[in-house]
Amino acid sequence: MESTGPFSRVGTFFKDVQAELLKCTWPTWPELRQSTLVVIVSFLLLGLFVSVSDVVLRWLVQVIL
Repeated sequence: MESTGPFSRVGTFFKDVQAELLKCTWPTWPELRQSTLVVIVSFLLLGLFVSVSDVVLRWLVQVIL
């Protein structure tokens, strides 16, 4: 008789998670650094765009009002 209690199901879940993680292809360190750099640069460019847009829209509202 197989145990179907909550602790048994949690254990089965973690075994399944481990099996799936072993199937993953993990990035190499150079790939990880490059991806991180892309994210940081994208974040900075988006922040710059939002800041410039805020200044321009604030100026436009002041001119209109």
